[in-house]
Amino acid sequence: MYKLSIFLFLFFVLNAGANSQTLKVMSYNIYHGEEGYKAGQSNIQRVADLINEYQPDFVALQEVDSMTNRTAAFNEGVPQDLMKELARLTGMHGYFAKAIDYSNGGYGEGILSRWPAESRRDALAIPKGGEGRALISVSGALPDGRALIFAGTHLCHQFAENREAQVQDILKIFEGSDIPVIVGGDFNFPAQSDAYQMITSDFHDAARLFGEEKSTYPTIDPQTRIDYIFLSKNVQWRVLDVKVIDTDPSDHLPVLVTLEILK
Repeated sequence: MYKLSIFLFLFFVLNAGANSQTLKVMSYNIYHGEEGYKAGQSNIQRVADLINEYQPDFVALQEVDSMTNRTAAFNEGVPQDLMKELARLTGMHGYFAKAIDYSNGGYGEGILSRWPAESRRDALAIPKGGEGRALISVSGALPDGRALIFAGTHLCHQFAENREAQVQDILKIFEGSDIPVIVGGDFNFPAQSDAYQMITSDFHDAARLFGEEKSTYPTIDPQTRIDYIFLSKNVQWRVLDVKVIDTDPSDHLPVLVTLEILK
């Protein structure tokens, strides 16, 4: 469980008297840094260009490789730390949480943050077995001085039982927190699923709050919505805009949400 005491490290604060804080947050499954429809080509510059165009404050990234042989195959034989590279190309702070060992490196979740923060990794349950999964979260102060937790995850693609157990873990991690929490990711479930009903007991679906739910997968002729931004119910939010961006570096479409945290 998150404790308020972890925010004793809060950094320099601006605009402390504001009544609301406007944020732009993104979730994007980047297909391990390779073009989704052009095998053997890196998509990292295109992903960075997209982020620089839309200027989100936080980005949850899924399918992130770190120093794998797989990335070397489309980077002139040199393994890449994708979060380090994306941080360099965007000027943001990059954080990585390994879910599994893969291809002589790591594979998991990443976050880009406009501001410096503390990061944390939590392993998620896999009662049916299969690929390991993780939740990455960063905590810090917004420019108006309020604390925020931004998290990202990629739930199991194989078993509903795993997804439900992983949602239970996420709810437990943030249980009792009075700090606003945003969780973005590739959840691999539709809105009709039991796992969706479980997470929306404690979190709002930002797209549903806004009243516009668009499919996010696959990139070509999207058929289903499995990429979400969820907002904790312990504070008031105003969702100003939701975009599912039509772009093809990956096999998923990125989701961009503009919102306010209200007093």
